Amino acid sequence: MGTTFGADNAFPNSEPAKSGAMNAMLARNWWVMALRGVCAVLFGLIALLLPGVTITSLVLLFAAYMLVDGVFAIVAGVRAATRRERWWPFILEGVIDLVAGVVAVIAPIATVLAFVWLGGAWAVVSGVMMIAAAIRLRTSHGKWWLGFGGLVSIVWGILLFVAPIEGAVVMTWWLGAYALVFGGALIVLAFRLRGHRNEPRGAVQQGA
Repeated sequence: MGTTFGADNAFPNSEPAKSGAMNAMLARNWWVMALRGVCAVLFGLIALLLPGVTITSLVLLFAAYMLVDGVFAIVAGVRAATRRERWWPFILEGVIDLVAGVVAVIAPIATVLAFVWLGGAWAVVSGVMMIAAAIRLRTSHGKWWLGFGGLVSIVWGILLFVAPIEGAVVMTWWLGAYALVFGGALIVLAFRLRGHRNEPRGAVQQGA
């Protein structure tokens, strides 16, 4: 018994020791998980209740990312040119990123439509591939279920093309539902960890 109790101290790099240290670290910082969960829940509620605001925020976030990434790409291209290295791919990528960012800021509706149409194209293509795979699948292996899933994917993709704005709202609702479930799971985890925050490392590991 004494040897087992001191195993983590005797072998600090063993897997049980690493697991106990990680458990203790998570328990001490339980509030970080709780904060992440609360933020996710708030985002989920906003996405469900105010989908228009959420869509606009996502577009602006995408625009900011494109602008920043474009600037860094151009800087990398200039530095490559000063070292007489291949510079034009960086400059071209930076210019494309900047144009995409500016378009997202000036015409956010067009950006949303582009996202939705891209999602619709993906749904149609993946649906066709699923149906093609279902044709070769045996009935005992779920042939009809795979085909049904492919048909649903194709219908969803077509609906996104026919009604892109409504499709964007539905996609935002799905994102909000995911955020609510994800945030709720983190909050439950945080309160589970909170009960172990004052336990020594070995106790936290044993409780896990």
